[in-house]
Amino acid sequence: MHRAPQRLHRFPQGGFTLVEIMVVVVIIGLLAALAIPAFQRNQRASQNARAVNDFRIFAQAFEVYNTQNGSWPPNAAAGVVPVGMSGDFKTDSWTAPRTSLGGRWNWDFSNAAFTAGVSISNFTVTDAQLQEIDAKIDDGNLTTGMFRKVAANRVSYILQE
Repeated sequence: MHRAPQRLHRFPQGGFTLVEIMVVVVIIGLLAALAIPAFQRNQRASQNARAVNDFRIFAQAFEVYNTQNGSWPPNAAAGVVPVGMSGDFKTDSWTAPRTSLGGRWNWDFSNAAFTAGVSISNFTVTDAQLQEIDAKIDDGNLTTGMFRKVAANRVSYILQE
């Protein structure tokens, strides 16, 4: 008796080849390399806009206080609302543990460098980012104008020299 040779049936196996997987990984890597810097730029622009807005709002609140009372409020510690400040003052933002630039808001009255100013102490951003903010709010120079870096860990929007 003669038997017919058995044929082995090979079924195609599902899945991807190593080359196909590597191509997908490279494409995802390229997309991430393009998207992450754009996201960081947008995040930084958002931080800057928030800081500029908060500086202007707080400066206006202190100016109104000065106009109504004939003097600036007393000095206060970082994150503490000065005595007598109320009304439209954004106390939640002022007392928050962190500003959009890191650190805390601080009212400086009778500072060695100026008489009155709104400051952020212990900020965590670079000088380059502070210069971007300065360009939007003042003269773009951290050593002159109303917006200055007055110490290694403090930036101030000066209301009165």
